[in-house]
Amino acid sequence: MRAPDMNAGVAAGDVLLAVENVSLRFGGVKAITDVSFDIRKGEIRAIIGPNGAGKTSMLNVINGFYHPQEGRITFKGKTRSRMRPHEAARQGIARTFQNVALFKGMTTLDNIMAGRTLKMKRGFFWQMLRHGPALAEEIEHRRVVEEIIDFLEIEAIRKVPVGRLPYGLQKRVELGRALAMEPDLLLLDEPMAGMNLEEKEDMCRFILDVNSQFGTTIALIEHDMGVVMDLSDRVVVLEYGRKIADGVPDEVKKNQAVIDAYLGVPH
Repeated sequence: MRAPDMNAGVAAGDVLLAVENVSLRFGGVKAITDVSFDIRKGEIRAIIGPNGAGKTSMLNVINGFYHPQEGRITFKGKTRSRMRPHEAARQGIARTFQNVALFKGMTTLDNIMAGRTLKMKRGFFWQMLRHGPALAEEIEHRRVVEEIIDFLEIEAIRKVPVGRLPYGLQKRVELGRALAMEPDLLLLDEPMAGMNLEEKEDMCRFILDVNSQFGTTIALIEHDMGVVMDLSDRVVVLEYGRKIADGVPDEVKKNQAVIDAYLGVPH
């Protein structure tokens, strides 16, 4: 799998995505209130907070599933007003979900191939024929998918329907499908939820390798604070939809507001 395009107008260390004064409401419920932070090219950026802090809502805003009432999102230097998830995907944003969202009756190989859809140039008619240029294109996409399968060490389950796989392997397949899109920004929503210690260690290794080998920028939500502190370059903390801290892991874990939030100290 090739590394994402590093010539998209954003150099390593520069701001890849900026969230500026974003607020999101559902009727009278405030999910996010005036939140600002940025994600720099090449980093692993954690978004943490207690349950109900607005973390998944923030990812949904970033990839266009929700449209905030206030604020704006700037990605690769371009500020957008409204964007749908498929448009975000075309621009280089991929994600995994808190609850695994795979095609359970399809094999591991076919699920990861689904991530190549946006990369396919031939029309539906040619793909149905599977002949000539369309066949050559499919072979190239399958080569990329096989590289991802090797990278994630899931060769033994490549032909297994994902509905028959244990939860930890399903999470790994979902990561593979996101990687198949060759994203510039990868959003991971609780990638280690429900995993045992060994599965968590494997997933941590894959996340670090994706970041270092492919140069993929990663934003992740994770409740395991040990994982967050070990993986992340910077951490932003939300509580009740508001930002209460932002900085490197050592700073954030000593922040009294963060300690209070996780201990449930009343405000």
